[in-house]
Amino acid sequence: MGIRKALGFALFGALVSTAALAAPPPGHAGNPVFPGWYADPEAAIFDDTYWIYPTTSLEYAKQTGFDAFSSPDLVHWTKHPNVLAMADVSWAKKAMWAPAVVKNNGKYYFFFGANDIQSDKELGGIGVAVADKPDGPYKDLLGKPLVGAFHNGAQPIDQFAFHDDDGTWYLIYGGWKHANIVKLKPDFTGVEPMADGTVFKEITPAPEYVEGPLMFKRNGKYYFMWSEGGWTGPDYSVAYAIGDSPTGPFKRIGRILQQDPKVATGAGHHSVFHVAKDDSWYIVYHRHPLGDKDGNHREVCIEKMVFNKDGTIQPVTMTFDGVTPKTLR
Repeated sequence: MGIRKALGFALFGALVSTAALAAPPPGHAGNPVFPGWYADPEAAIFDDTYWIYPTTSLEYAKQTGFDAFSSPDLVHWTKHPNVLAMADVSWAKKAMWAPAVVKNNGKYYFFFGANDIQSDKELGGIGVAVADKPDGPYKDLLGKPLVGAFHNGAQPIDQFAFHDDDGTWYLIYGGWKHANIVKLKPDFTGVEPMADGTVFKEITPAPEYVEGPLMFKRNGKYYFMWSEGGWTGPDYSVAYAIGDSPTGPFKRIGRILQQDPKVATGAGHHSVFHVAKDDSWYIVYHRHPLGDKDGNHREVCIEKMVFNKDGTIQPVTMTFDGVTPKTLR
């Protein structure tokens, strides 16, 4: 057999192998859950529908808007293009990423980061847009950033909106290895002091913290999750801590999601779905395909997230199969 022919068979075999890995068993969603380069997925449930709002993972100059994806069952996804566009945010000029989307008083609010500011001398930070429907179109609410400066060393990016049981809304955010929590005004038009008079309270949970914070409450405990490592590298990962209040203190438990040399690298910047009817949980995250060195080549995936009896979270196993159908009705 000639060298060229042998190489051809080898290439064909590799393609067949990759295709086999990418083809999920019947009834599974498969990972990635939808095509295209997307990252930083925000997971939300509105009525009987799952929603994912990701960053459009391109060069900064091309990150000028957001698509959304909806599903009745975690398996079949519908794309809703350009639900928020940079053209509708007067102060956004460079890049937009890392959405957080919630429903409040009958409206849908879309928090986002823009302009990647490096100091307080630049215009940018965390903005908020509003719409009447989860698929938009969203329009800038304030005409300026909601958080547009550095506090406690935290770059104003990667925000997560958390609604506590007492009705209070918080924004947890921060890059550059610092995390803050701030209390939102009920109408999201600004921030206001907490009970102790603090406005921007640092709650960095551990030295390993980098970015991508997330919070939820389960069985009376507050779970604080975040990403560690560099977002373009293979070691990007997800860790978590547990505390007794949204302001901590938090004790780091460890990592639950990280690269797998057989599946993918750079697994991080996640969100979660919680199906309340049976207390089932899913982690929604992005990862890099094996062998792909382009930092912007990220794909959105979903796996089950399982709790131990003591409340700790089991390590997540990345798969190509993904999850099976789960309706909300």
